[in-house]
Amino acid sequence: MQFKNTEIFYLFALLIIPIIVHLFQLQKFKKIPFTNVAFLQKIEQQTRKSSSIKKWLILANRILLFSAILFAFSQPYFGAKNNENENNIYIYLDNSLSLDTKGEKGNVLKNTIQEIIENAPQNAYYSLLTNSNYFEKIDYLTLKNELIATEKSSKNIKKRNVLLKIEKNSLNEIKTLSDFILLSDFQNTYYNEFTNVTPAISAIQLQPSSLNNLSIDSVFISNKTNDNLNINVIVKNQGEAKNGVPIAIFNDQKLVSKQTFSIDKNASKQIEFTVQNQTEFLGKIELSFSDTFSFDNIFYFALNTSKKINVLAIGKDLNFLSKIYSKDEFNFTSSTAKNINYNSIENQEIIILNELENIPEILIKSLDDFSKKNATIVLLPNLNSELSSYNSLLSKFGNSRFQPKILDSLKITSINFDHPLFKNVFSKKVTNFQYPKVNSYFPILSSNRNSIIDFENKSSFISELKSAKGSLYVLSSSLSKENSNFLNSPLIVPVFYNFGKLSYKNADLYYYLQEDNTIDISVELGKDKVLKMSNENTTFIPAQQTYQNKVSFSTNDLPKSAGFYYILKDKDTLQTIAYNNPKEESSLEFLDINLLRKTNKNIKVENSIASAFKEIYEKNEVQWLWKWFLTLAIVSLLLEILILKFYKP
Repeated sequence: MQFKNTEIFYLFALLIIPIIVHLFQLQKFKKIPFTNVAFLQKIEQQTRKSSSIKKWLILANRILLFSAILFAFSQPYFGAKNNENENNIYIYLDNSLSLDTKGEKGNVLKNTIQEIIENAPQNAYYSLLTNSNYFEKIDYLTLKNELIATEKSSKNIKKRNVLLKIEKNSLNEIKTLSDFILLSDFQNTYYNEFTNVTPAISAIQLQPSSLNNLSIDSVFISNKTNDNLNINVIVKNQGEAKNGVPIAIFNDQKLVSKQTFSIDKNASKQIEFTVQNQTEFLGKIELSFSDTFSFDNIFYFALNTSKKINVLAIGKDLNFLSKIYSKDEFNFTSSTAKNINYNSIENQEIIILNELENIPEILIKSLDDFSKKNATIVLLPNLNSELSSYNSLLSKFGNSRFQPKILDSLKITSINFDHPLFKNVFSKKVTNFQYPKVNSYFPILSSNRNSIIDFENKSSFISELKSAKGSLYVLSSSLSKENSNFLNSPLIVPVFYNFGKLSYKNADLYYYLQEDNTIDISVELGKDKVLKMSNENTTFIPAQQTYQNKVSFSTNDLPKSAGFYYILKDKDTLQTIAYNNPKEESSLEFLDINLLRKTNKNIKVENSIASAFKEIYEKNEVQWLWKWFLTLAIVSLLLEILILKFYKP
């Protein structure tokens, strides 16, 4: 029981008044002598006893009367909410692409929105969180309007981040009663995301009516000739086997080829199209099949003319570099330290210093200027390197330096598979390959070193020194045959090839929405000029950095929908980029939230939206009791009248 006016309880001290009156205003009996003393003594005793009982009854009744009146004025009630609390209901609505599917009652997302509108109490406040927006402390009418405006989003957020945001905001609220409802299909969600959940949460799982789905997983090019190229499409099937599925390829809006295929249960299949080799090709793959998700039946890719990356090798002539940096993708040149054309340095994307014994001061200055355009430098030490000159260059990239050479035979055993240098290089983490080794190395000390490949003693073999200027990749050992067999390792090609590919980020065949994507465009912009991205529905300015002869821009939150986007300089189209929906959204793996109750007592699983809101309403409903106490006071008053009138001592 709770009370609205607790200050009324101070008046209970006044109940001492009727008690004092009762104790000090008792009637005194006058004694009159009679002849029959024994009889009169018996009557006197009975009268005094009856009169005392009546007075105690009146006292108790008056105390009950005054107490009931005071309780009535204090306005007692039952309920979790009091008069000073506002009721704020937090609602997380998962509006990811996987919710835009057919359920038992129609479209899952639209039906969920309608049920919230129909069942949400109109006298509460709401904080609505979706994957794309957050609306804090809004009334019912605003909630209704925002829900109606909510659309599917390619963005998804971890359920753990949802819980942390809700908990943080609710703790900052004063005099607010909070309730929490999570509405999601809990796709690709793990039990550890719900560990240590503090607030009580009602979880409602929204599920599709079908668990069969075809999706286009990826696209790649093979066997490219002057006349034709082969476009390979990987199709993934979840559920039962499917036969006679139509698939087509378009160049923009023009149909290029069409075929049908069959696919086994829970399997993947590669489908190949042979098309004419063209300078530009705006490809769209389309599956004509009705299944759980429709958004993954279309896949976009764009073939653009890629800029050849300029690579300059200075120093010792290493034949393997010319083989890795082939003419179809790179413009490779080499020079000795004495014959450097310093005017050509600014036109390079990557410079490789091949085992120079000494790095001239003029070259260090040129390399420092070169790095300011977000360029890439690769440093390979010589067995007899002059460390002072090397450290002079390393100092330009933070507090970094080589230590004296150590003669020790070490194996190269550890690979940082998460580094961009090895993106799409390995299908899985490899641990059983034949380890290359070195006979000597220069330990590197750095405050901003990101290790890529390590020796068995945990010191770095290849590391990246990243600065606001650019990237410096440092090898701590010479690659000469007398010192190392790394040139014979399968790692040599992907490492140096990706040194070159990462130095200038040509547009990929396609990108996924809601990922960090970086693209370089070879263009010179005037002062205060920017590049824009556009399609038929929207135009926006991506985050970008302008350098001397290129613009490097990145996308993540934008764009928001799949399709082709054009990179514009004023009104001129420089390149076309293809974006696709995140393929994780095609998964039919959902969390069994009923198991959450076994691991977390604060999570309550509800069967419907209506039941969740009903429970919140009943929990927060106020049951006022003052009427009952007022009734008790009236009954006490009537009881005293009856005692005074009919009770005769």
